[in-house]
Amino acid sequence: MDKFDRAILDILQTDCTRSVADIAERIGLGSTACWRRIQKLEEAGIIDRRVALLNPQRLNVSVSVFAAIRTNQHNAAWLEQFHAAVGELPEVVECYRMAGDTDYMLRIVVADIAGYDAVYKQLISIPGISDVSSSFAMEQIKFTTGLPLQYASFGG
Repeated sequence: MDKFDRAILDILQTDCTRSVADIAERIGLGSTACWRRIQKLEEAGIIDRRVALLNPQRLNVSVSVFAAIRTNQHNAAWLEQFHAAVGELPEVVECYRMAGDTDYMLRIVVADIAGYDAVYKQLISIPGISDVSSSFAMEQIKFTTGLPLQYASFGG
């Protein structure tokens, strides 16, 4: 990976709808060379997928809730059951297994507190969950889907 790959990734993270010709012109490569690089980045799994970012306010899911989950269950069967249950909840847009006092952290998007209460009731119905602590986001200070590229290995 080199400076051209990094430039391509930087542009695509900002707007993946740009044409190959536009990207090529911006970074000083020919269209064919740029297209080949994009293909290689996709084949290598560096470009995972291209998606549209939707506006949560326009879709009436502007309330973000962070739910800290605790459990005493850590066996493989329970983990599989928990992962499946969380996967079935469309309001859960992120789920992380944590180190420390919290076992899992979920980011949940809903329209209002009543919407979260419905999700909360589904969460506490999962056997083995001992605690769900919720925090509501008051203001989104920063949101990006772009990853920092300075840590990637770039050769000559």
